[in-house]
Amino acid sequence: MEIITIDLGSNSFRVLKYDCATQETIGEYEKTVGTADGLMETGNISLDAVGRITKAIEESIEKLNYNPKDAIAVTTQAMRVAKNSVEVCEKIKATTGVTFQIIDGEKEANLTLLAIQYALKREKLPSDEFLLLDIGGGSTELIIFSKENKIAKSFPFGIVTLTQSKNQKDDFLRLKREVYLFLEKSKIEITNFPFISTAGTPTTISAINLGMDYKTYDKSKINGTKLYLEDVCKIQKEFQTMSEEILMEKVGTGRTAYINTGVEIFKLFFKILDKEYSIVFDDGLREGVAVEFCLYQKI
Repeated sequence: MEIITIDLGSNSFRVLKYDCATQETIGEYEKTVGTADGLMETGNISLDAVGRITKAIEESIEKLNYNPKDAIAVTTQAMRVAKNSVEVCEKIKATTGVTFQIIDGEKEANLTLLAIQYALKREKLPSDEFLLLDIGGGSTELIIFSKENKIAKSFPFGIVTLTQSKNQKDDFLRLKREVYLFLEKSKIEITNFPFISTAGTPTTISAINLGMDYKTYDKSKINGTKLYLEDVCKIQKEFQTMSEEILMEKVGTGRTAYINTGVEIFKLFFKILDKEYSIVFDDGLREGVAVEFCLYQKI
């Protein structure tokens, strides 16, 4: 059975065409839509963002040839906090036929975890215990996973919201304190846990480190690769000397304003978790939605 899953994040819109029988990707579509752009200031999803989302849905339908009414679609932090989220979802449904389910941070973390568990097995990497970091546009999730424990925390700080915050320095300090408090309360010894990361910032940095740019991005070469903190810092310095045009070629349209914030969040977790490298995966929420549906026929 073939299914379509959609992940509308706070910055990115990602679609997956997936075969439940073979557990393989048949097709995919991704575009930066800036769902949370201006959200910090107004408390609402803007009409411009709705227009970008609608256009992306229409493009994905044309590319992947699917019935929008059959799509299993979820949306996350931006819609969780926006005052007009219900109205926006209804407008998108009326225009495109796609029905979005607004999921909470715990559900988002669990679905991303499911995707990574499958990805680790696919790449024949140890999956018994690990730390999982998912840096999103409006929130950042950290999961501590082992056979005995599974503890997840969604922090309301992402690359878009932190970039557009009027108190960015204070918000970074809040994020740092909340992460330390979460780790302290977990009472789990994580020294030997592998550090796994997913979402746009880790995959983009990993791609550039491997000599790719936005147009030549190949997720099959990204999945399971090690990205060292020293390489993250080196590439961040390179970003600071690039023109806007070259930076856009490297990271993609709609991402240049947020990439440095994403790198700073990534570096923060490297230091807090005391890790030299992270194992990077492109797999994320849309893959988790697909696996969940194929296993249980629900989401």
